[in-house]
Amino acid sequence: MSERPSGLDDPDYAAFAWARYRRMLLWMLLAAVIAVGTALYILDQVYGPLSWVAILAAIGGFGGTIMMAAALMGLAFLSSGTGHDEDVERIDR
Repeated sequence: MSERPSGLDDPDYAAFAWARYRRMLLWMLLAAVIAVGTALYILDQVYGPLSWVAILAAIGGFGGTIMMAAALMGLAFLSSGTGHDEDVERIDR
């Protein structure tokens, strides 16, 4: 007797969940680009022309922080939203 797979074990639902995760990351990439652009504009206005090292540091700092937070929170939402957390709790008992 075979039970229907749940959560990320179901290929159709897994494809849907991962597509939703990638779509969220694309929106956050847009937010990161806007935040980096705004930060570079403000830094340029306050400090004058920036060196390429300062520009790369701002891109890495602001953009990297936003994208890392988006990736980790997205994975937490993916895990919780697909029932994976409940599956792990059920297996541990």
